Amino acid sequence: MNKYIKLAIPFLVGIAVYFVGWGCIDFSKVAVIDGVPQLTLGIWIYLSIFIGVIVGLILEPIPPALVGIIGVAIAVFFKVGAAKSGDPEVVISSSNAINWGLSGFSNATVWLIFAAFAIGLGYQQSGLGKRLALALVKKLGKSTLGLGYAIALTDGILAPFIPSNTARSGGVIYPIVSSIPPMFDSYPDKNPRKIGGYIMWVSLAITCVTSSMFLTGLAPNLLAISTASQAGVAEISWLGWLVAFLPAGILLFVLTPFLAYIIYPPEATGSKEVVTWAKDEYSKLGAIKTQEKWMIAISVFALVFWILSSVNALKGSIIEINATTTAVFVIIFMLAAKIISWNDFLSNKPAWNVLTWFATLVALAGGLKNVGFLDWLSFILKGGLENLSPIAALLGLVLAFYLLHYFFASTTAHVSALLLIFISAAGAIEGIDVYLVTVLMMLSLGIMGIITPYGTGPSPVYFGSGYIKSSDFWKLGTIFGLVYLVVFLIIEVPWVLYVVGDFITPAITH
Repeated sequence: MNKYIKLAIPFLVGIAVYFVGWGCIDFSKVAVIDGVPQLTLGIWIYLSIFIGVIVGLILEPIPPALVGIIGVAIAVFFKVGAAKSGDPEVVISSSNAINWGLSGFSNATVWLIFAAFAIGLGYQQSGLGKRLALALVKKLGKSTLGLGYAIALTDGILAPFIPSNTARSGGVIYPIVSSIPPMFDSYPDKNPRKIGGYIMWVSLAITCVTSSMFLTGLAPNLLAISTASQAGVAEISWLGWLVAFLPAGILLFVLTPFLAYIIYPPEATGSKEVVTWAKDEYSKLGAIKTQEKWMIAISVFALVFWILSSVNALKGSIIEINATTTAVFVIIFMLAAKIISWNDFLSNKPAWNVLTWFATLVALAGGLKNVGFLDWLSFILKGGLENLSPIAALLGLVLAFYLLHYFFASTTAHVSALLLIFISAAGAIEGIDVYLVTVLMMLSLGIMGIITPYGTGPSPVYFGSGYIKSSDFWKLGTIFGLVYLVVFLIIEVPWVLYVVGDFITPAITH
């Protein structure tokens, strides 16, 4: 599709939505009548802008962050998005409008995402990420299956500290694993199934698992928490997230390399050459550097205080530090230890890009609540869902949220487009725990990335490697996506609802 056509489509969709509503809907002149939320023109204007932004995020005619900025700018111009701006009886000043537009930049979770990207840079700059990967390959790479588990362990170790699975898997792991197949005369156009196809698929599949295992394993996880808070859903802690996904996470982590070995078996089962190569590459790194030692110590600090910030008994004590504060201190420590320089920090384009992108999305998501759209939607959905049992509704919501990812090439766009709507739907069902169903939907964000060749950041990297032909990629995505979904529904739903629900629920919601 022509770039200019793709650029025009979001604007045309937004305008079309507005005029359809303007011509077909009798908008209310007040926001609430007898306690019932009403659909007003202000709400519809904002919804038109929001839908245009979502279309822009899906098509990506320009960088997604710029799409977000344009959406916020248009909403600010029309003075919709700020609190009560959907109420025809409330006059919104230009200063209130722009304060709302910039509100995402004061969001602590957005800054946690930004800081975590900087931490990922520390792993790359110090060389610690590469050392970890080579050390595990050296130890476990004697067999192809062992190599699969070496890849899994590398991703699992890095996942809590590098929230971009593109940077983690595509930036740290892919350059290493892509060097292995040629040693076996395995190339995209020659013997791809000998070993290349297997290790490429394991690399992608396991990063989808680790992206769900850790709150900080996938940037959209953090965006989802901030987005859900806009609908009044309390934030789950770092430790709460880990505990919530633990049983399914452990099973899928252990199962994934073996399952790939059975379903998409490599022709080469032994890989002694890999061990030799890894030893040679590891020896080139020399003794562990001071910067790497500092990076290990700083990582331990981050992990300890992220866990402590999740312990309710410590709330209010000097030991308890907010997760974002911890991440900021990590950046300061990395600068002090000269793991990264100030210029490295300033030139970290992915981090600044994600800060701008997610800050605008958080503001836009909050606007749906501010203008009254979510209140109106919840009331409408309540009439259609009130006859469903809570468990049937919960399973239906989680299943639909997962499968709709087929229509998204970005987990961020998925969160922005659907999460608040699904939370509103959950809130309309009598007897359902909105917090827990929201947690279940958020926990699925990582694993759903496996279902398509475009489902998550690293997917195009491994798909583009050429080792797995397109038809195989889709078949594997369907099989693994189904396995991940079944495991999730069978294990996670009862685990979250009936075993750890009280533990992972923030004290403020009791």
